[in-house]
Amino acid sequence: MYRRQRGAALITAILITAIATIAAVSMASRQHLDIRRTTNVIESSQAYLFALGAEEWGRQVLVRDRLENNIDHLDEDWATSLPPIEVEGGRVAGQIEDLQGRFNLNNLVRNNQPSQLDIERFQRLLRQRGLDEELVYAIIDWIDEDANATIPGGAEDFEYLGRELPYRTPNAMMASVSELLLIKDITREIYDELSPYVTVLPEYTDINVNTASAEVLSMLLNDLTQAEVDQLIDDRKPDGFASVADFVAHPAIGGRINGNEGLSVATKYFIINAAYEFGRGRTKLYSLVVRDDNAQVEVAMRAQGIY
Repeated sequence: MYRRQRGAALITAILITAIATIAAVSMASRQHLDIRRTTNVIESSQAYLFALGAEEWGRQVLVRDRLENNIDHLDEDWATSLPPIEVEGGRVAGQIEDLQGRFNLNNLVRNNQPSQLDIERFQRLLRQRGLDEELVYAIIDWIDEDANATIPGGAEDFEYLGRELPYRTPNAMMASVSELLLIKDITREIYDELSPYVTVLPEYTDINVNTASAEVLSMLLNDLTQAEVDQLIDDRKPDGFASVADFVAHPAIGGRINGNEGLSVATKYFIINAAYEFGRGRTKLYSLVVRDDNAQVEVAMRAQGIY
């Protein structure tokens, strides 16, 4: 009887020890996770603050640029990337991009009416990329205020309400290029094909001919050849075209563009891409900024991601 009691006491002691050990390990693991989580939050916050510092660098570069001249081209200081710089605890990098070197999708509807000039330009881009030019009409219906589907290729609420996850057209300006993925017949492959050449801005904007890519310049005219586009790009170096009139008078254009026609040699909207590494924290900050004629640069929107 005594031996059985001793055996039971021993087993009880072993169980208590095992439970205490498990509890201690669990508490230590939870504490380790809490410490790591707190460290990650602190490092991410510090990385974000340094990214804001890179954003401020971009703003000051753009302010100085406007005070010095009224023309924007790719040989200016703002177009030079800030290489990764080692700072205490990590490194920071930044880059500024002229968004008016791209085609603004919101230009397709102007004063709540389809803009024929911009429709034709966008259709040229679609053809260049081997895409169906009727895609433009679904984008127009996504933006315009009415509920009438454009023929051919348009789509209003009835198209999207019948989907497995129903939604409506916003009937307002696009807020992000990624909205293309919600529009009828636009697949991920089509989005990837278009996204390097398009943007969305909160108002009608001109294309800056000094910063536009070859693909965007090719949108401007039906019969603009690759050789003519290459010549335009070569001849705008190093200081860019001084005016739209100089661009229009270029032999490659040959007077085929009349007046401004949605073109410019100056830019109002830029995006500042700032990246910072701090410990385990990795932050990428995208800041849409708008610059006025008085060299005031304001942040219109920020988006944050990791990399």
